[in-house]
Amino acid sequence: MTDKKKLFIKSYGCQMNVYDSQRMLELMANAGYQSTSDPTTADLILLNTCHIREKAAEKVYSELGRYKTFKEQNSELQIGVAGCVAQAEGEEIVKRQPLVDFVVGPQAYHQIPNMVKNLKNGRKEINTDFPAEDKFEFLPRRPKKSIKPAAFLTVQEGCDKFCAFCVVPYTRGTEVSRSPDSVILEAENLVDSGVVEITLLGQNVNAYRVEQNGSVWTLATLIKELAKISQLHRIRFTTSHPNDMSRDLMNLFGDEEKLMPYLHLPIQSGSNNILKAMNRRHTVSQYLDVINRLRIIRPDIAVSGDFIVGFPGETLSDFKDTLTLCEQVRYAQAFSFKYSRRIGTPAAERPEVSENEKLSRLHQLQSVLTLHQKDFHRKMIGNEYPVLIERRGKETGQVVGKTPYSQPVFVKESIDKIGKILPVRIHSSHTNSLQGISCHQHSY
Repeated sequence: MTDKKKLFIKSYGCQMNVYDSQRMLELMANAGYQSTSDPTTADLILLNTCHIREKAAEKVYSELGRYKTFKEQNSELQIGVAGCVAQAEGEEIVKRQPLVDFVVGPQAYHQIPNMVKNLKNGRKEINTDFPAEDKFEFLPRRPKKSIKPAAFLTVQEGCDKFCAFCVVPYTRGTEVSRSPDSVILEAENLVDSGVVEITLLGQNVNAYRVEQNGSVWTLATLIKELAKISQLHRIRFTTSHPNDMSRDLMNLFGDEEKLMPYLHLPIQSGSNNILKAMNRRHTVSQYLDVINRLRIIRPDIAVSGDFIVGFPGETLSDFKDTLTLCEQVRYAQAFSFKYSRRIGTPAAERPEVSENEKLSRLHQLQSVLTLHQKDFHRKMIGNEYPVLIERRGKETGQVVGKTPYSQPVFVKESIDKIGKILPVRIHSSHTNSLQGISCHQHSY
């Protein structure tokens, strides 16, 4: 028997790309490939790219440049570019970097095995179509044994919101929701493989909507059905848009114990002027109304968010409105970035805030967000929480788990506890993590 070929995948960007990369690995495993973490040993190198940040394409070309010597040493090596940069750049990738053998967009990656088979005599394969068929119908059943107790599951893709700064509608397409049957089957397969926590993914995951047999499935409907899977103990979802936070979905945080008390709800700016310029289609007061309702329904809910500073036209007053919002919400964690121009988006044509001013505002915002995150963590000291143990820690006899609020917790425990939910008392906190002691009362 010949050895299996080796596949190296490097994934950039969002959690959906992490999910997509895993599915690509599973696809290629069926085609006779095994995963490797060393690109120098690979027969196939695949970059699964993200186009959200500035200079994303240049980073991909820089990475590809590193592989030139690999191809010189191994003429059989095949190199592919997938994901959103592939969708945006298309044939330009092959023109700029001839060592690339194939380019495939995020809606067509189920066709990678056939594309690889067709790579003969210098032929290049490019597929950036939005195919009529559902790619999920062509993906393999998830593996019988999971290596991790927590998994991502994509239920919705694309975006119809057309925020002025965002390329997602152009690279991922318009909003499409998977059939409930397909999602439930994949969830059941994951649980059968040992997964106990599932995070439902979508560019606007709470826009999930499917009409089936005369009934309308929303994200709330889907979560209720998934919660019936007995060995699935935890459910999360990300990323949500404020405009799609329905009453049913908000109420579920109080009604469904398997839905974790954590919500990632980006607002991007605390200024109504900037929200309008961004085409976010909601106001600060509407956003705060959602947060306040959620905190009535689930007082301990942890809220995280996203912010862009220095958006074209942002004044100092607008930025101060963002700081005011942060004081009102007090995020458990948040992600913040300088505005980065994306060619082809409406905002790209507008005059930019100076780089120095953007950097100054970013540092101010991050200072406030860090203080709030530390405060959230400190309040957990002395309390006991159910922690899902997910992996080994860096130290001997240490494992790392996750609280219901999504923070990592370092615990002294044996590795046979991986996959278990243990009661852990928090004894110290850091900016991005907690430390605790396992209480050994019970586990699930």
